[in-house]
Order: sequence, then C-alpha cells, then structure tokens
Amino acid sequence: MSVRKIRPPLLKKGDEVAIVSPAFAIEEVKVNYAVRFLENWGLRVHLGKHVLKQEGPYAGADRERLQDFHLMTRNERIRAIFCSRGGYGMLRIIDRIDFTPLHRQPKWYVGFSDITILHLWLSEKHNLVSIHGEMPLNYSNPEKTADTIDSLYGALFEGCRPVKWSVGHGKEKDVSGEVTGGNLSLIYSLMGTPAEPETKGRILIIEEVGEYFYHLDRMMTSLKLAGKLKGLAALVAGGLNEMNETKIPWGRSAESIVYDSVKSYDYPVLFNFPAGHINDNRAFYIGARAKISVKGRKAELSYI
Repeated sequence: MSVRKIRPPLLKKGDEVAIVSPAFAIEEVKVNYAVRFLENWGLRVHLGKHVLKQEGPYAGADRERLQDFHLMTRNERIRAIFCSRGGYGMLRIIDRIDFTPLHRQPKWYVGFSDITILHLWLSEKHNLVSIHGEMPLNYSNPEKTADTIDSLYGALFEGCRPVKWSVGHGKEKDVSGEVTGGNLSLIYSLMGTPAEPETKGRILIIEEVGEYFYHLDRMMTSLKLAGKLKGLAALVAGGLNEMNETKIPWGRSAESIVYDSVKSYDYPVLFNFPAGHINDNRAFYIGARAKISVKGRKAELSYI
C-alpha cells in the first residue's frame, strides 16, 4: 500500500485565500464575482498581480503566471489557492514552480480541466491531496447545480462528502484505493513526465469534453498500451460530453469507447460520475484514499 498523502488543514472563516490565473485569461467581471462569492464564505481573498492580464489566450506571459503562483504558494498566510479557469497553460510552467514551501505548510489547490496537470504534479511529486472542483470562471454560472457549490464548500471546510450517483451498469463490488485522474487529455499529456500518474490499485476518475471520438479512442488505447489501465481498483468516468465526429462517422458512443478499452479487466467500470465539464461538477479529492460501493444501479464514493 502506498504512503497516505497529506491533506492540508480544512479552512475556517477568516482564512486568507488567493485566486491566480495559471492558464487562459479570464474576464474581470467573473473574478469580481468570485471574490464576493468567497468572501460570503467568510474568506479573505487576495488576487494574483497578473490575474486579469491577457497575452494571446493566456493570462499573461509564462513568467507572469509563474510569478503569481510562486508568490501565493510561498505566502504562509494563504491557506488555499483557486485557479481562476482552465484552458491551457499549466503544463508550460508546472516544472518551474517551487512547491517546497508546501512540505512545511501544505495548502489547498482548487481547479479542474487544465488544472489536472497541477493536481497530478502535487500528488505524484509532493505527496499532497488537492481538490478537483469548480473554478471562479463558473461561480456566477446559474446553470451550475447547488451540489456543485455545496460539495466544494464541504471539501474545503468540512471534508469531502460522499458522492452518490446512478450508473448504467457495473459490477456489484466494493473496492478501495487512492483517487487519481482528472481530464483525460491532460493525463495523456503527462505520460513520460515526472508526474505520470501511478494507477495500479487506484481509483482512476476521468472526464473529457469537446474531443473527436477517435482522439478519445487514441488516448484510451495509449493508456492501455502503457499499462495504466491494468490493475485499477476501479475506472470511473464523469462527463464525456460534446464529442465530435469527423467526416467519416465514428459510429460509437464515448462510453462504448471507454468500456471497450477496459472490458477485459475485472474491476468496476462506472459511468455518469457527477464531475467534469458538466453542470453537476462535484468536488473530489485527488490523492486521498476512498472506497466505492456499487449496488444495482447505484454507486457511492466516500473517503477513508
């Protein structure tokens, strides 16, 4: 069994937190809303110097985004860092971020999508648990479910609550293991890097949006060839939405592509997990140990 990873201290009212933009640029109105949103939780919010900057699609040059990340990571008063949005850009700076201050004072990092890079880097290289959850970009989005927001609050202030959901089919089996994963494209992009995720014995959660069906097949096949889909405790798929056809129709669903990649393995394969680029985007811990119970068409993930 792997060493249990470090969970940062839960937040309390009055704690100081930060919003930074390590990837794509974000509109000022959405950041201003996010500040009020987090202040309503009783938090004191700091903004990265370049949080609203724009250079091409990015929130400033690599060095500027890196500077903000460094300053907030080093700041001992900051208890959590919220990545304002995804897009692309975390991969360009991740290997230059100095995370050593976290070894003496761990803190929470929150985000998803492109921020999968950060989660897996923290988990694999620094033994730290982080939060795959909704970002400031969407705090003002009325289409997000109440559970999206409530689960994020719980993950930060109380500890992640169990997630219950309906599955189309799955083995009636109880399993446990460390949770890893995130956006499939970003997991795929980390192969061969220092943060290539260990998956054996773990619960692998994946989600994806806006890919071609054959890209999805290619990523799943590549992970299988690399041995990353063998020996899992379970494979859990969240949102697999807005997939695209090419001129020659693929003729298969995203779920069937995922299932066919792992159907020869004897572990639960569960779909419809409420996380990802969907309105019901529940927060969950990456790097923490959890158990999954499956009974009929119902599944529950809880932390242990």
